[in-house]
Amino acid sequence: MKEGFLIGGGLIIAGLALELSVGPIIWEAFSWPTNGMVLAGFLLMIAMMFLLRKKVYAFQFVGTYQAAIPAMVYAVVLTIIMGLIRQKVGGTWLNDMLSFWPFVLIYVYITVILGVIILRRVTHLSSWKRDLPFLLNHLGLFIALTTATLGNADMQRVKMICGVDEPEWRAMTTDGRIIEMPIAIELKKFIMETYDDGSPKRFASEIQIVTKTFKYIETTVDVNKPYEVDGWKIYQYGYDTQMGAQSQISIFELVSDPWLPWVYAGIYMMLAGAVCMFVIGGRKRA
Repeated sequence: MKEGFLIGGGLIIAGLALELSVGPIIWEAFSWPTNGMVLAGFLLMIAMMFLLRKKVYAFQFVGTYQAAIPAMVYAVVLTIIMGLIRQKVGGTWLNDMLSFWPFVLIYVYITVILGVIILRRVTHLSSWKRDLPFLLNHLGLFIALTTATLGNADMQRVKMICGVDEPEWRAMTTDGRIIEMPIAIELKKFIMETYDDGSPKRFASEIQIVTKTFKYIETTVDVNKPYEVDGWKIYQYGYDTQMGAQSQISIFELVSDPWLPWVYAGIYMMLAGAVCMFVIGGRKRA
């Protein structure tokens, strides 16, 4: 355990040194195809660590609970800190934990531990009733962690302001740049329902979407009910609050996250593993 906590502490110190010397992680530098190459290299590194585990003590240690438990302790502490402090892109160290080197290094270390443990279990399969839930849980977590981390570089989040009967192709990025989108949105009608006191109860937009292949789609976008087209989710974000129900504009947030299906696949695998554990455990008690 002491070695495990020393390794985790060393990663924290190394992360702080990187934070001070090169600044926070710039995820945009890992956009496709760079993140694909990083993933391939990462998987190859884990495979080599597993194959050389009997020759290199450090590689053997990574696949033990003495390494996993201290790493989880560090991860839990950092995650609690992230939950207690308001997060924002471009914030200070603890205000932008997803770009904070110590946080990322600890989670990369946990993913390495997971990878080695999974390979060890795969090479020593004994009973599917015992091994299947374990593999589903651990492999699902591994997939979710790696794809959520590397996919962060390819996620795009922009805002588009659309006027009535005015097709709009342009959107604004989080850093204020104006970019041309692969889809156009034309506001047909803004809808607002209010309570008796006049406060908004519901607001939505009837829109027409035009894709690059000139496919025309008419739909209604509600708050918390986005519409998805060509990999983009369109959310109702805002409107002209001064005009209220008479607003002639709608503000939409468009989000593209091409790695998200892989994250969901990992989560569903973990859920399937939990169900398997429940079913197998119930049969044993019966």
